Amino acid sequence: MSESAFPPPATYTSFDGPVRIATGSLQSVALVVKRALQRGTEGPILIFDDATGRPFDIDTRGSEQEVLSRLPVPRAAPAEDEDQAAEPRGRGRPKLGVVAREVTLLPRHWEWLAAQPGGASVALRKLVEQARRANGERDRVRATQERAYHFMSAMAGHLEHFEEASRALFAADRERLAALVAGWPADVRQHLLHLAQPAWLQETTAAGD
Repeated sequence: MSESAFPPPATYTSFDGPVRIATGSLQSVALVVKRALQRGTEGPILIFDDATGRPFDIDTRGSEQEVLSRLPVPRAAPAEDEDQAAEPRGRGRPKLGVVAREVTLLPRHWEWLAAQPGGASVALRKLVEQARRANGERDRVRATQERAYHFMSAMAGHLEHFEEASRALFAADRERLAALVAGWPADVRQHLLHLAQPAWLQETTAAGD
């Protein structure tokens, strides 16, 4: 996966009003927020999950160690590819990652699946993976746009040109978005464009294929 692929590494960003005060791991950002609150601030102080653009709440009561002890376990990348995890691993070894759920199909669908090499389960997994590959770039662009929108809704929903900027974001109109948000607080504007950046890169790559 390239550096521009979505989602990004598990980082968080905190703002004191319109001013960005920290970006990094949840632990490091939590400590910056804790110390800012202790110093006193007009706020509000918000923390955002950079992978989703959504606000992330923490409990800042008590000592720094107590704050850290209440944080969730950091997200980790999958240990192995899902396809490999779903393959049989030999007698006595579990099929990691396989989830059994009900699928409703017509009889002719079941007949076709049963006739495929490996049976219905293998055929269904292959069909799902083919669809994921076919729509992968479009889905990643949409996810990137949505995380940028979540952030701008929380930080800039009251600012001038918000609605027009939202439409430019989902239209992948980079130049118009930049022009519309030019008057927004610098840190808000820069972080918004940073969150949206992978969408522009993916659109450019797709256009060049």
